[in-house]
This record gives sequence, structure tokens and C-alpha cells, in this order.
Amino acid sequence: MTTSTAPTILRSDMTGLILAGGRARRMGGRDKGLQPFAGRPLAAHAIERLRPQVGALLISANRNHDAYAALGAPVVSDATQDFAGPLAGMLAGLRAACTEYVLTVPCDSPYLPEDLGARLGLALSAARSAAPGSLPHKGPHKGPHKGPHEGPHEGPDTAEAGASGSETERPRAAYAATAQGPHPVFALLHRSLADDLAATLAGGEHRVRAWLSRHKAIQVNFGDERPFYNVNTLDDLHTDSPHAP
Repeated sequence: MTTSTAPTILRSDMTGLILAGGRARRMGGRDKGLQPFAGRPLAAHAIERLRPQVGALLISANRNHDAYAALGAPVVSDATQDFAGPLAGMLAGLRAACTEYVLTVPCDSPYLPEDLGARLGLALSAARSAAPGSLPHKGPHKGPHKGPHEGPHEGPDTAEAGASGSETERPRAAYAATAQGPHPVFALLHRSLADDLAATLAGGEHRVRAWLSRHKAIQVNFGDERPFYNVNTLDDLHTDSPHAP
């Protein structure tokens, strides 16, 4: 009997995706990721924490593209202009990424875990190794990232081309949780999920956790809730957070 083992998910296998494409209704519609927090745009704090954990970085934004690009990463936008929520941003990232996995975080969590990628990657690698079926590790796409405002990388080496029956039987996503509850936008996604996510959005489903639950997503307990603190209101921007690690 042969036992297949999924390869370890490395930093170089992941593209970080900052989700900054929402309406920010609780901030009166202001572009949340660009609001000043502790002297810098809110999204800059997330970028600083995420960049060392990944091989490449993208920002999902639907307005003020030049301002986001100035933070030091290519910008991708939703396929539609109706602010369709985090799943639409995840899809844009999956389409544009040149790596096997995409690690997603919201732009409004300035203290996000510095070991987020490592812990989600370890849990997902273990779960994929334990599941039936195995595919060889494809590694990164050969093509470069598109620049800001450009379309996704396309061609025969896309995520969809790499999907197969055995691949879809194994877990392809992991997300963070604490004792206080799940944090599904802190997620590690395999690029082969892109087509299904597009179909899910076309069908009117916009709930991140509902979509993840359909794909045997692994819930990873982080214990400490404080790194998942998020800034929701204008008052939060000017208040020293008691949740800071």
C-alpha cells in the first residue's frame, strides 16, 4: 500500500492578499484601508505584518488604486463594481496570484498574527497528507504578476488547469479561529478553488464561512483573540486598542 504525502507549504508558495475592497459602511463609506491609524494608513500595518510571511503580496481594492499601489504591492480589483464583499476580493487574488496558495487577511487588523501563514500552512499540509489522493506540488506560476489595474494571469498553468478529481477530494483551505469564534477571512486558499468561487458568487452566495465549509476547510485554533482585533469605526482609529498584543 502506498501512502502519499503532500509537500510542506512554504512561504514562497504563498501570495499574501490584503482585502481592502469593501464599502466600510460603519466608517461612513470612507476607504477604510487608507484611514490613518497610529501615524500610517491602516492597510500599511497589515502589509507590514503579512509581507515577511509570504513570497509575494497583492492588495484587493475597488477605489483609490494609486494610493494603495503606493503602499508597495500590486492592486487587483473585483470583476464587478458592486462591492460584492470579501469573497469577490479573494477571487480576484486567486486569479492574479502566481503561487500555489493565497493567504488572505482584512485590511483593518493591524495586529494580525505574525505566524498566520506558517500555522495555517502547517495545518493544511498535514490535512492534505492525511486525505486520500495526492498530486505533485506544482510550484509557482511561471508568469509574472500583472501590474495595478491589469487583469489576472491566464494560460494553461492556471489554478483551474491544475484541479482534478483527486485534488478536489482533499482539503484546499484553512482558516483561523479562537475561543471567541471563527475568523474566516484569515484564510489560506489553494488556487484551484478559483472556478468554484466564481460560480459561487454568480449564484448569489457571499458568505465566506459558508463557502469554506463546502471545501473541507481546516479550522486552526490560534487561542489568543487579540491579534484578530479589527478597526471598524472612526472612533476606533483614534483609540488605543486594549487588544494590542
